[in-house]
Order: sequence, then C-alpha cells, then structure tokens
Amino acid sequence: MRYAIYFTPGPDDALTRIAANWLGRDPFTGVIHEAPATEQLSANEVAFHTAAPRRYGFHATLKAPFRLAEGETEASLDQALADYAATVEPVVLPRLVVGQIDGFFALVPGEFSPALNLFAGDVVSAFDRFRAPLTEREIERRNPDSLTQAEFQNLCQWGYPYVFDTFRFHMTLTGRVNGEDSTKLRASIDAMFAEELDRPFAVNGLALFVEREPGAPFMVHSHHALGRQTQRKTA
Repeated sequence: MRYAIYFTPGPDDALTRIAANWLGRDPFTGVIHEAPATEQLSANEVAFHTAAPRRYGFHATLKAPFRLAEGETEASLDQALADYAATVEPVVLPRLVVGQIDGFFALVPGEFSPALNLFAGDVVSAFDRFRAPLTEREIERRNPDSLTQAEFQNLCQWGYPYVFDTFRFHMTLTGRVNGEDSTKLRASIDAMFAEELDRPFAVNGLALFVEREPGAPFMVHSHHALGRQTQRKTA
C-alpha cells in the first residue's frame, strides 16, 4: 500500500469534472468514464493516450507515492495532513496553460510562482517523517542513470527527483507523445479545457491519495481545504 499527497481541485470543481471525463476516471468516486471523441481524435485514441495518467487520477504531485514509515498509520498521516492544511493559505496563480513536459501534456502555471514552489517544498519536508526509505528496487524503477546529480540526490533524500529546485508543478493529461499525435492532442486539450483555463486558478487544497495494492488505481482518501478548518471530505 502506498500513499501520496497531491493537489487536486475539490470533487465538485468544474475542472475536476472535465479532467475526469478526459482521463476516463474520477479518483474521488472511482467512476469510469468513456473516453470522449474530439474533432481530431477518436474515443479509442483518446483512451490510449490517457492510459498512463488515468491510474493516478487528475493531480499535481507534491509528496510522491510512498510507503508508510514504521510506527505511522493511515489515520496519523491523514490527521497530520488535515492539521497542516488548516495552517497554510491557498496560492493563487494568474492562470494555468497547456504545456508539454518531457513529451507528455499537462496543465502548468502560465508563469513562475515562487509562492507555489515554496508551498510545494514545505509539503515535501513537512511530511517526510511519514515516508519509509526507498528500497533499491524502488530507486531502480526511477531509472537513476537518466537523472541529473541533483535529481538523484533528491530521489535518495526525499523519495522523488523533482522537488525544491527541480520541482515543476504540472497536472498530467497524457502519456508521452510526439509528431502528428502531439498536434492533434494539443488541439483536443485546448478545446476541452479552454474555458476553465481562462481565469485565475487557486491551489487551495491537499488530497491524500491511496494505492491499496501494487498497480491499483490511486483513489482520493480525503481532501482538505487550505487555510480554514472544514469538515473533511472523505471519498
């Protein structure tokens, strides 16, 4: 069993619904959606290109998937996340845009946000006590030979290569693509998400995602609003 601390909009957010439709699964409910056909792509083509992110659900990684450290429990982690969320304020971005990172499409900030990077780094360090050290096998799965020295050091120290100076906020929408497929996917994503991206965007919650067994889809266990005590929403 693994846990992850992600940002995702709340279950009733319009962007959550659009992303669940696009990816084909809602991580709050587990409901599977038939892939949408677009002007550029068939439903089968969309389903193929979204297969990789579908298992993880719509999210931005803050604390990457980890096994619990000895002495910690799901309840202790969830309570700590609720307590932490009540102490920090949302980060508002001028907008999100569609970008491509290492070949996959994602929603990314329209401009660099120091406040967002500071928040993400604080989550990484604040919850590291809950993370069991990576095994050699887990390190190998990250293909360490492809990492820079800084990324490899992050992997060993924090369990994930892309934290602090190497952090890139992104909400993944496809697997890796190129060529003509890339052009078609970009047009399809632009059309589906355009209305929700044409406005300021608040990173305003923290979600505890759970992978109950290896290879299982990640599900939202709980979602905590930032900056105010609210009743916890549990999937």
